[in-house]
Amino acid sequence: MTLATLQRSFRNWLTDVPVAMEVWVDGDARAGLDIYHNAYRVQLVECLKDTFEKTLLWIGDDAFINAARTHIEQTPPSGWTLGVYGKGFDQTLASLYPDDPEVAELAWLDWALSRAFECADCVPVAADALTAVDWDQAVLVLIPSIQTGLARTNAGAIWSALEAELTPPDATLLPTPGTMLVWRKDFTPCFRTIEAIEQVALEMVGSGSSFTALCMSLIEQLGSEAGIAQAGAMLAEWIDQGLILAINQPEK
Repeated sequence: MTLATLQRSFRNWLTDVPVAMEVWVDGDARAGLDIYHNAYRVQLVECLKDTFEKTLLWIGDDAFINAARTHIEQTPPSGWTLGVYGKGFDQTLASLYPDDPEVAELAWLDWALSRAFECADCVPVAADALTAVDWDQAVLVLIPSIQTGLARTNAGAIWSALEAELTPPDATLLPTPGTMLVWRKDFTPCFRTIEAIEQVALEMVGSGSSFTALCMSLIEQLGSEAGIAQAGAMLAEWIDQGLILAINQPEK
């Protein structure tokens, strides 16, 4: 009987995997096992509450605890810290609330904002650096905290109202599904809903396409004048919001 075997048995016992703990713990100490068994779940529920604050406010304490317990039973911790435990909680909520898609989207937004906050620090490109750029050769590099997720509902508006301690709007489906963009500017996690044209543009940039290739794509979609104007407007907004980490150019 090794320490590793004991640790594995104890972990399995906490997660309700059948195991004979009486082999390891005598009768006088078994009462304490129940304390650990309960504390394991309580700690994970509290961890999820801390991460998914707006989701908790939206569905209420009882419903959240039930969802958290479901998630705990299905998804034992696998990371070194509790800070990463919330991954996939939005999928658990999607299965529990198939007729209320805003619940899972709120959870995704809560999670993405928490991940953005903990992302590595970086210094985005400043606007005054643009004058020296050769735009025919330029390749934009996005900051590492950027995340995107499907937005079918007004979950963003609900989140913002809850953050401001205002009465949130009723949940509704958006006329056209969009994309939720999440990032961190300085020390503040941010988000906004973007349209498909900007989502595709960000995907092109993220895959390493040049700014010229992006402009050509927009010209094909919108025409020459409108495409160039759209490219310029998006670039200006990305720079202003701190989304661009660097602008690479081939050495001459």
